[in-house]
Amino acid sequence: MQGLHIVPIPPVKKYLRKYVQFGIDLYKGNNYYVPPLFFDEVNTFLPDKNPAFEFCKAQSFLAVRDGKTVGRITAIINDAVNKKTDSKVVRFGFVDFIDDDEVVDGLFGAVIRWGKEHGMTEIAGPLGFSDMDPEGMLIDGFDEMGTMATIYNYPYYPAHMQRMGYVKDTDWIEFRMTVPEGIPEKYMRIADIVKRRFNLHIVDIKSRKWVKENYGRAIFELINEAYKDLYGFVALTDGQINYYIDMYLGMLRLEDVCLIADSDDNLVGVGISMPSLSKALRKSGGKLFPFGWYHILKAIRGGSDVVDLLLVAIKPEYQGKGVNALLFSTLIPNYIANGYKFAESNVELEDNENVQKQWEYFERRQHRRRRAWKKEI
Repeated sequence: MQGLHIVPIPPVKKYLRKYVQFGIDLYKGNNYYVPPLFFDEVNTFLPDKNPAFEFCKAQSFLAVRDGKTVGRITAIINDAVNKKTDSKVVRFGFVDFIDDDEVVDGLFGAVIRWGKEHGMTEIAGPLGFSDMDPEGMLIDGFDEMGTMATIYNYPYYPAHMQRMGYVKDTDWIEFRMTVPEGIPEKYMRIADIVKRRFNLHIVDIKSRKWVKENYGRAIFELINEAYKDLYGFVALTDGQINYYIDMYLGMLRLEDVCLIADSDDNLVGVGISMPSLSKALRKSGGKLFPFGWYHILKAIRGGSDVVDLLLVAIKPEYQGKGVNALLFSTLIPNYIANGYKFAESNVELEDNENVQKQWEYFERRQHRRRRAWKKEI
């Protein structure tokens, strides 16, 4: 094929492997990009693998010029979010492209046309199928190592968004904390008060299997409660909860997890973290074979001095009451024992002051900012 063609691709592994591989190849030689886990990324686009297709529909596109792939994008309609927010938004996500106006315009034009065909009146992103997917285009922090849970993109991406007339919908920020040599004194005092006042206790975690069987569903039900008012979030379905229990809880390093329960053993707080897999994924190219599994397993077993704070969820009636202090006063000694020197927060909405307050007693710097863009169509 001569010239530029925007090609819709079916949700078939053969084509999706090419789609995912382009997103990796584009950053070859970049010192900060972290590839996704390849098979996991492919499964994200398969309706029989990703339970988000219960309430989403999607169409992926490749930009091909003279037989060479030069861009990719996925159009997503999340009916659950649109119903909750009374909107008609087509999302764009998993977007990557060379620095070329024609390519960029072609990709976004395809999403807009597809969205209009389905009755949508606005486009927004980058967003995934659900809030559990990476979201937000990097607009600051291009010289910072990415994480497995976030998007990395070149500095020319936001310039193209502005050129096309997209405006800010919301921003997320991220922090890098120094793991302290001991628990901050104020954290210890607050943790002790909270524990006694609300009769809370730290759950004694026995094994990964035990966590899955006894608290797996409760963890994600708590996430539904804690995150219900956040941008773009809708409650995880039973199918999604089962999917994430199987996907994530089997990978946990138990000393990096904290569960807080009340006197009736009801879960009121959860903190899930794990050793950073960023360097391991870079070495493996996102693939387990032939030797990628070794790098990833080594990182999980303690080969990293960075811990990724994947999620913190506190039951709404306990938010702002110091439960976070109890959570981190439990985790910090484990972080120290495991040799972590730094901690990476996950993305936090810029106006989520309650979440950001939990870092105020740590040496920290806000080192990345990412944006969701929007435009009427």
